[in-house]
This record gives sequence, C-alpha cells and structure tokens, in this order.
Amino acid sequence: MFVTPVVSLPRRLALRARDVWPGVLACVAIAVVASVIGHLVPVLGGAVPAIVIGVGVALVRRPAARLMPGIEYSSKFLLQCAVVLLGAQLSLASIFQVGLESLPVMLSTLAVCLLAAWAIGRSLKIEPRLRTLIGVGTGICGASAIAAVAPVISAASAEIAYAVSTIFLFNVLAVLLFPLLGHALNMSPHAFGLLAGTAVNDTSSVVATASIYGTAALSFAVVVKLVRTLMIIPITVTLAAVEARRTASRGMSAAQIGRLVPWFLIGFVVVAVLNSLGAIAPGVQSGLVQVSVFLIAVALAGIGLSTDAAALRRAGLKPLLLGAILWVLVTATSLLVIWLTGGLG
Repeated sequence: MFVTPVVSLPRRLALRARDVWPGVLACVAIAVVASVIGHLVPVLGGAVPAIVIGVGVALVRRPAARLMPGIEYSSKFLLQCAVVLLGAQLSLASIFQVGLESLPVMLSTLAVCLLAAWAIGRSLKIEPRLRTLIGVGTGICGASAIAAVAPVISAASAEIAYAVSTIFLFNVLAVLLFPLLGHALNMSPHAFGLLAGTAVNDTSSVVATASIYGTAALSFAVVVKLVRTLMIIPITVTLAAVEARRTASRGMSAAQIGRLVPWFLIGFVVVAVLNSLGAIAPGVQSGLVQVSVFLIAVALAGIGLSTDAAALRRAGLKPLLLGAILWVLVTATSLLVIWLTGGLG
C-alpha cells in the first residue's frame, strides 16, 4: 500500500520559504523605491508609488513564474499583517474622546457613501467587488480599508489596483482644494480637522491636507482619521457574512459564524487594546506603525505585479466616475452634518 510521506513542520516552512522568497524580495525592492519617493513627496506616501511601479513592471513584462508564489504571498498574507499592525496607532482614550464628537459625521458619511456605491455602482453596471472596494476606500480609510476588505470578498488584483488608484486621485484633489474650501467657508481649525479626517482617506493625504490649514487642524484631523479606521471592523465582518450567505447553500453553524471574523481583524483589535493599556512602548509603537506602512507598500507592489492589464481596460472609466461621485457626496455630507451640529465656524 502506498503511504504518503509525512513532512515535518520545519521542513514545510523551509519549503514554503524557498518558494516565496524570490517574489517577496522583488516586492520589497519596489517598496523600498516607493518609500523613498513617498519620503520625497509626502502626499504620495509609499503605497501609491508601490502599486504604480508594480503595475508598470507588469505591463512591460509579466513576472516570471518562480516569482508568483512570493508575489501572491506579499499581496495577501503580508497585507493582512499590515492591517494587524495598524492597531498600534489607536488607543481607547483617543477613541472615546474624539469618537463621540466625530461619530455623527463619520456614520453619516459612511452610510451615504456605501449606499451610493451600491446604488450608483449598480446603475453604472460596475462589478460588485470593484464598487465595494471603491465604496469602502472612500467611506473609511483608503488603501487600508481596501487592504482589509479585499481578501474577504476575494477581490482580483486588477480590481484592487483600480480602486487604490481611484482613491488616490481624489486624495490629491482634496489636498489641493480642501484648504481653499475651508478658508472660503471660514471654518475653524477644529472644524476643518473634522472635515479632513472624515472626507480624506489615506493618512498621508489627511496629514498633508490638514497641515496646510495649521497645526491645530492637523492634530485633530489625524485622531479623527485613526478613529475612523475602526469602521473597518464592522464593515469587514458584515461583508464576510454577506459573502458567506451568498456562497453557502444552507444555513451556517455557530462555528462557521465565528470564522466570519478574519484573523487579522482580531489581531488589529488586540494590538489596539495592548496600546491602550500602555503595553506598547512609544518607541515600539512608532516602529510598528512604520513597519505597517512599509508592509502595505510591499503588498501593493505585489498587487501591482500581478495586475491583469486586460481586466483594467475592461473596467473602463465608469469606476473613476463612481469614485468622483462618492468623493463629492462624502465631502458634502461631512460639511452638512458639521454645519447642522453647529461646528462649522
């Protein structure tokens, strides 16, 4: 009788490392270049140059087959690790202090954005996964939200690349236009910080936008943005439940329901709680945040390298139109709720 040989865990890990390291190194190399670009041009950050370089390389020459396991590893597992480390930016104190004040604006903009992404995206006949990514990227926190949601809904690399690029375009416009809008409306630094924290997506763009308005606006905007990141948790769990119901032929057991919560979101919450309890030293916290930012660049480099150019062409300009509409709606909703709650001036 034929017996399948048993491979020890260390041996399996060694074989896995041998398979993935060439592709991971390729992604790391791109991330290093992207990080340098992001340092020189802070509004870009490291994420956008990483995915742009990755897509550019893939368009010129498809990566060799031996690189693909590492590219896939980077674009999935390392991306999830980055989400876990994002929790080091949050503390329960900041969540409670800022959350109560900013909650009406955050919930209103998120609800409007997600409903509009579903309705308008459907009317434009945009693929469900792509409109979901653009919706959560616009409504929550850009590339970080896209990173968390993508594996849950099994998004393709081309869809992730398009969504990240779309979000980035309107982040750049926000940096240019929001300070002018704030001055035109005579907004206080506090009110402008709330606007920037809820209507601009990636942290680097929030920092760039609010810093133009002043240090008072900047300090508040960053905390609002970090609290807004928590919206990743309920949205991702809800999407996981919807995806499970869509693919399941019958009801789910209690164990299946428990498995709806992705491991990296549990890790995100654990790290945030540890940071709140003071278990993470300030120097370590800063290091974890930097590692998280770099891992996102590595993962997006992998996504860029595995991009299907034909799929991007098939997507056309409609997703970009959806991103523009959602961006305007989120901005308008944020301003309206800030005005209704008496915080505009």
